[in-house]
Amino acid sequence: MWPDPRQLITCVTLAFLNLYLPASAQDSTINVDHKTVTLKEVIVRSNLNVTKFIRRVQEDSTFYKAFKNLHILGYTALNDVRMLDNKSRVVASLNSRTRQSVLGKCRTMQTIEETTTGDMYTKKREWNYYTAEMYAGLFFTRDTVCGDNNIVGNAAFTNKGKSGIQKHKEQLKMLFFNPGKRIAGIPFIGDKIAIFEEPAADLYDFIVDVEEHKGLMCYVFRIVPRADLIKSEKNDIVIDEITTWFNIENWEITARNYQLSFETGVYDFDIRMEVEMGHFNNLLVPVLIIYHGNWDVALKKRERGVFTATLFDFN
Repeated sequence: MWPDPRQLITCVTLAFLNLYLPASAQDSTINVDHKTVTLKEVIVRSNLNVTKFIRRVQEDSTFYKAFKNLHILGYTALNDVRMLDNKSRVVASLNSRTRQSVLGKCRTMQTIEETTTGDMYTKKREWNYYTAEMYAGLFFTRDTVCGDNNIVGNAAFTNKGKSGIQKHKEQLKMLFFNPGKRIAGIPFIGDKIAIFEEPAADLYDFIVDVEEHKGLMCYVFRIVPRADLIKSEKNDIVIDEITTWFNIENWEITARNYQLSFETGVYDFDIRMEVEMGHFNNLLVPVLIIYHGNWDVALKKRERGVFTATLFDFN
């Protein structure tokens, strides 16, 4: 298959910038909406409108749209959920193959095969682990769901009127789809997550670069804590890193990685997530989601979990 001419031109242009322009060009820093942004050398040479780029990152809806597309498509998923002890040994696991089917405006999910080990379920076949329950709530469809669509619009996430697992699912969606925005209802960290706003923005470096990812040339937007933080400032860090890859040609998000950690007297957590995107026809869809989590809440047992969702065979 011949390469996309636009992609080829982009690669050649970037190669030229890296190899033939004067080596005196260096990384540069600018201020965008009171945030210090580091531009890697190739970005400095490319004359990217960084202000528009940062705002586009904050307003991006392609990532959320990709997950909404799952509501209108059939697909097969391989689900791998593992609960670990403090020596990383598996104490409970679930492996399953599920198939979502769409008929008209309704979708259903069938479990083709499933195996479990350990105490993944209670005797009443309820989830014995909060991590597994969250996974099921996000990726398994119970009964028949009708009336869904893939329209993003101006819909906002809200915790209002929700409690328990539903509230936590909504908070996870906020973090997942709107990283860097304030989340209400999470004790001690709601404001600390708002890294695009003062005062949290002062604790982070915002870095713009270009690199190849999975065969595509991408703009890379990386958010990391400043290297010169003092101890008291480090105590306010929740987001250890967010890295997002944007396809240079169409601005779609092709991948995103998260790493978060925090510790209080009431709870602590250390979480890493990776998401890879693909396409079905003209629709952007998630094809791989990986989660590593270690968290503990007062009066509950510590949970160390790893899950992987692999999605394919879309129609």
